[in-house]
Amino acid sequence: MVSVGVDIVEVGRIAGAIERWGPRFLERIFTPKEIAYCTPRARAAESFAVRFAAKEAFAKALKVGRVSIWREVEVVRSEGPRPAVQLHGAARQLVGTRRVDLSLSHAAKHAVAVVLVED
Repeated sequence: MVSVGVDIVEVGRIAGAIERWGPRFLERIFTPKEIAYCTPRARAAESFAVRFAAKEAFAKALKVGRVSIWREVEVVRSEGPRPAVQLHGAARQLVGTRRVDLSLSHAAKHAVAVVLVED
């Protein structure tokens, strides 16, 4: 069985949240590694937005409330050209032995993520 989650995010919405709430927003949603990776990037808001979309897509694929897994779903660089998901805590338990695939794309105004969870 395959579960699919898709999410699209307006980069400006994430940029606005970062501008308004700063570290409080970032630390609530993203892991320390994600913050360290995205913050110094020239287009940091795009990097944060695509990770936000990935977390939402993951929650949709597993049909769980996203607030419970924000910091338990971490987008990491893999050895290949595609990013990967590293799961922690309850998110890891929800997936169990199933495989998770992630695809991300972003531009100046939008970020999109697709998550496949398969047995």
